[in-house]
Amino acid sequence: MKKLSKLLITLLFFLLTGCILTHSQLSLFYALTGLNLWYEKMVPALLPFMILSGIMIRLRLTKGFTTALYPVIHPIFRVSRNVCYAIIMGFLCGFPMGARTVADLYERQMITKREGEYLLAFCNNIGPVYFLSFVLPLIGRQLILPYLLGMYGLPFLYGIILRYTTFRDLSADGTAVKASVPLGKMTLLGEMDDAIHSSVQNILMLGGYMILFNLLNLVPHILLGEVPQILSPLFEISGGLKFLGDSAPLYTLLVLPFGGLSCIAQTYSCIKKTPLSITAYTFHKMFLTVLTAAYYLCWWVLLPSAFLC
Repeated sequence: MKKLSKLLITLLFFLLTGCILTHSQLSLFYALTGLNLWYEKMVPALLPFMILSGIMIRLRLTKGFTTALYPVIHPIFRVSRNVCYAIIMGFLCGFPMGARTVADLYERQMITKREGEYLLAFCNNIGPVYFLSFVLPLIGRQLILPYLLGMYGLPFLYGIILRYTTFRDLSADGTAVKASVPLGKMTLLGEMDDAIHSSVQNILMLGGYMILFNLLNLVPHILLGEVPQILSPLFEISGGLKFLGDSAPLYTLLVLPFGGLSCIAQTYSCIKKTPLSITAYTFHKMFLTVLTAAYYLCWWVLLPSAFLC
């Protein structure tokens, strides 16, 4: 099986390299699409949050940050303050901040592996700023609340259900975490420098993934004459949605919870130094996609006149 995988990857590498060499203008177009979207949308929206979150985690300020919302979130999810912090950052800042925050907390033994697995199941979604400023205007929808419920209400409810079923064994106050990591001497400037270095590295990695997975559109474009609309968002979500435009709003809304192969690869990049499973993460993203399809089916059945307005 491993030999077959290596063979397929090698063939894909040679095919993509050949496509780049023989269709340089087209490859430049796809690479620039990924680069521009990264520079214009991802960097300004994510980098400040990455830096600030990194500083707070390194200085152990997460508990204080959650003071206002913890009394609301704790009775619902029955989790520790550090887990509460990851939930807030995951939903407010969006992908890949959810995965990056989970990895940072785990590496500093501020959450357990089990808590990390739980958080990855529902907290690493497309960010609301991206969704409201890019996705909804792109597909030309007038309503807002039904789409917000579909995009964020479902993962929120999914997290609650998981907490009392699959993850009912989690500690409600974080007592299972062993504070065995020596804190050493922490300074604001020292931790700020480390947080900025880590955040810049992560944002550069995100750009690399966006460029690479946008380039994958070369293969079907050359072999089939054009890129089938269904494939582009599955490779890289931002570039794919830009190519798709407003031609298939329902498909756009259904593919967002999954995030595309680029999002999965980026999540792996965030958690690769931890024992957290990318396979389990992918399963939960696929299940959330099915739940989203069920949500829009119910909307169509119950309110057909207002469907996708």
